Amino acid sequence: MPIQLNTLMRRSGAVAIAALLAASPATLVAPPAMAAAGPPSVADLSAELIDAVVNISTSQTVAAGSNDDDDEDAPKQPMPKLPPGSPFEEFFNQFFNNKDGKGLQRPRKTEALGSGFVIDPSGIIVTNNHVIDDADDIEVNFNDGSKLKAKLLGRDKKVDVAVLKVDPPKPLKAVKFADSDKVRVGDWAMAIGNPFGLSSTVTLGIISARNRDINSGPYDNYLQTDAAINKGNSGGPLFDMDGGVIGINTAIISPTGGSIGLGFSMPSATVQPVIEQLRLYGETRRGWLGVRIQGVSDDIAESLGMQKAQGALIAGVDDKGPAKPAGLEPGDVILKFDGHDIKEMRDLPRLVADTPVDKKVEVVILRKGQTMTKTVTVARLDESDGAIKASTRGTETPEKPKITKALGLEMSGITKELRDKYKLANDAKGVVVTKVDNGSSAEDKQVKVGDVILQVGQQAVSNPEDVSKRIEELKKSGTKQALLLLSNTQGELRFVALALN
Repeated sequence: MPIQLNTLMRRSGAVAIAALLAASPATLVAPPAMAAAGPPSVADLSAELIDAVVNISTSQTVAAGSNDDDDEDAPKQPMPKLPPGSPFEEFFNQFFNNKDGKGLQRPRKTEALGSGFVIDPSGIIVTNNHVIDDADDIEVNFNDGSKLKAKLLGRDKKVDVAVLKVDPPKPLKAVKFADSDKVRVGDWAMAIGNPFGLSSTVTLGIISARNRDINSGPYDNYLQTDAAINKGNSGGPLFDMDGGVIGINTAIISPTGGSIGLGFSMPSATVQPVIEQLRLYGETRRGWLGVRIQGVSDDIAESLGMQKAQGALIAGVDDKGPAKPAGLEPGDVILKFDGHDIKEMRDLPRLVADTPVDKKVEVVILRKGQTMTKTVTVARLDESDGAIKASTRGTETPEKPKITKALGLEMSGITKELRDKYKLANDAKGVVVTKVDNGSSAEDKQVKVGDVILQVGQQAVSNPEDVSKRIEELKKSGTKQALLLLSNTQGELRFVALALN
């Protein structure tokens, strides 16, 4: 049975992911008697908080002819074959195809349920973006049975957060955020929400892990919990034992859509700055560095002479971004940003995004074996921007260049014929890959025919002879890996390390 990653809104779909379950023998250590007994009752705590947790109901009018069923894989009901003019023809047309008497598809309404919580007595409510996404109407249902229409103040898809506003007749019960950075694995956690539409449901568990990346967005650093959360819990709060909100329940891993103890909450430290910006501006204002980055693998680290794989490797620099005037270059490895260590690539986007626009920060980089510090003035990210595209300039090589073979590749200078064949930019320069050997290290690293080699060993190359010369220099220096900077046919840059033996 496949394991599925689910957002927690009641109508939400699922994306299959692979899972590996492993068991290994371990030495059992008896826990202390107090720990074995579990926490004291949370009845008083839940009673204090439950009125601040709400049920969010949304409705959406689906255009005629669209298909917005909950389960895309569900079998569709076949239309009975009836003789034209049959007295039952009109009935079955309407029942099976939702058509009017003229055979036209009618618009229909769909509904969904999720959770949320009040953060300001004046009527500010937080939930997941996917709970209210594309909704025409949003209604907030409170624990005392009252209902209020809500308007959307702002939303952010990248951390799946939305901020709503209602106008209550009296101040609402509200909860406060706590510092999720202080939460430890093993701490108790309590979830309150509306799983499957069952309002005011309280569950208890622990923080099972921190900083989980479930590939839902660029800023993933979820808290993992075994407190039971299910579909309908989306947007609900995860509390610590002091009643502070440490996360927003967002997704689960499950084979059936029900809880198996793998729930994920976006930490308060991540969502709080976003929520404040949505309240103030109705949009998110993130910091922007203007670089394309990739992870530092073990072989890339070896090619750069690093003791261990760490940091974020700059594969490209935006000509209009703040990194370029600050002196950052492709091939630099960012080790620290504004005083924070970059242990792995995905640490950097979160830190940059949370940095105030126009703030000057120090960036520690590794360049050709030397550590240096650059000062960057963080700019504002344009959320509509696409990926950074490389733009290189140079003159064309002769039309019949020499073919060079090395590193499991056949390479050629860029001719008009190859430029047209691989749809390369008119101003592209470098050495184009014309063949990749089967079973080679280059094939394993996803080097493709049509890729253009821009650098070898952090030195620019403009023809196949430059590549051969640079490879020999690296071999003589005792280097075991050659670091290549590649540009694909879309102009996107990346580094790969290929073995020299």
